Amino acid sequence: MGLAKLAEEFWDWRIATLPDSSDDLPRVQRPDGWLPDWSPTAIAERRTVLAELTGRHRELDLSDEPVAVRVDGRLLGSALARVHWELELIRGWERNPEFYIQQSLSPIYVLLLPPPPFDTARAATISALLRHVPLVLEQARQNLAAHASAPFARSAVRLLDEVGGSLEAAMAALVPFLPDEYAAELPAATRVASEAVAAYRDWLTEQLPSLGAAEPVGPESLAYFLHRVALLPYSVRRLREMGRQEWHRAVATEAVLRTRYRDAPAPPLPADAVEHAARQAADERAVREFAEQRGLLSQPDSLRHYRFAPIPPYLAPLSWLGVTDDLTCPTRRDEDAIRYVRDPHPELPYFDHAAAFDSRTAIVHEGVHAQQVAIGWQHDNPARQRFYDSAPNEGIAFHYEELMLQAGLFDDAPASAIFVVNAMRLRALRVEVDIDLALGNLSIEQAADRLAVAVPMDRETAWDEAVFFAGNPGQALSYQIGKLQVQDLLSTAVSELGDGFDLKEFHDRLWREGNVPLALQRWELLGLRDHLDEADRLAG
Repeated sequence: MGLAKLAEEFWDWRIATLPDSSDDLPRVQRPDGWLPDWSPTAIAERRTVLAELTGRHRELDLSDEPVAVRVDGRLLGSALARVHWELELIRGWERNPEFYIQQSLSPIYVLLLPPPPFDTARAATISALLRHVPLVLEQARQNLAAHASAPFARSAVRLLDEVGGSLEAAMAALVPFLPDEYAAELPAATRVASEAVAAYRDWLTEQLPSLGAAEPVGPESLAYFLHRVALLPYSVRRLREMGRQEWHRAVATEAVLRTRYRDAPAPPLPADAVEHAARQAADERAVREFAEQRGLLSQPDSLRHYRFAPIPPYLAPLSWLGVTDDLTCPTRRDEDAIRYVRDPHPELPYFDHAAAFDSRTAIVHEGVHAQQVAIGWQHDNPARQRFYDSAPNEGIAFHYEELMLQAGLFDDAPASAIFVVNAMRLRALRVEVDIDLALGNLSIEQAADRLAVAVPMDRETAWDEAVFFAGNPGQALSYQIGKLQVQDLLSTAVSELGDGFDLKEFHDRLWREGNVPLALQRWELLGLRDHLDEADRLAG
């Protein structure tokens, strides 16, 4: 049918043109021979293709189709709206110098994530991407010349100052893993890339005095994202209220747990990353058994695992580029997902610190992503296999954290229970921080200070979060709002289905449809269009 063909065309194009990100969920498997292209010609072509695909989508008449097909139609509309959001509204490609650090170096980083061996094809692609870095950063200069934002430029310069030499260190460590032909040429390719990065850093420093303040996306553009991309049925005012209410609930719950466990001793750290990985493997099996035995979520033997592994020497220097997870991809969906970890120590960043003491804190969130995307890639409907927006995916993982806390998973680990609730504070606070960054009520520095003090959390993580959220409005609030949507869907399903409701069946379906915005899941599962209609009303 026309919709299926259009969706297939869209995703073939999207996979080749999707911006790279430090986030793990949006990562895609690029076509053979792919190289990033952000030239003015490529951007103009993106606009032309988007207009053509959007026009064809508008012409589709799905009014007589089953709800499932109409949901697929709205899914494609959400995906097309996201491209418009990226190209025309947040415009990272012409405002944010850090955007081009990701576009030039993240493709290399992503190729380092799958475990060895490094065959000839992967080695050749890494070499080609290194030699392509100067071109991408030249495109950056062209695109940023008129509209680059001073706060993003300062952040980019600060980042490149902090990580200077990391590319050279990573590639030097990679040489022994490559076929001889590519091992021999890697130093020259690395030199080309590293010199281009240094020159980009110098160019940004020269430009800084002439750059203007950050331009927030503003209320109209934020509303476009909330209601046309994420299909959220809540106004900005309502989102603030939801976030504040959850903040108070999390603070109160944490106070109770800290009082309850005030005399509990601190847990021991693993001796090193090897022991950390061994503990995690046992923990992951135990968490799966717990979920199955408590009737929470099916854990079939065929479902791949989520494993920790010591971070390789060629990956560690570049871990600042993104989440150190290899969630795999559709052609590797049966392989175990991997999270690379360092030797545990008390000064690790916020999330890594918690996982070092108890890997279950990562298993019930990042491990959920690994399961959910693997299940999604096996969906019999291609339209449901891809990432659309963070709210359902992050909402599911955040929901699972609290679900497992309530079910008793952390009854034997007071510090972990407290961390789970403290992370609830963080996710609640992100809602208001996200909105205020998007509306220009907070600077990046102010947002970082607020996160560091109010959660509290380490300054490094707080700064990284603030910069990422400023460049990607709407992502930070997706955790909390997505979870509340999941809980709303669960509660409504209990009421609507009565004796026919089964918690495990509900969660199994939720994981399978985990890429679908929750307003659409509500319509398909329960026949209720109220949330979708409200999103449409708010979109205007």
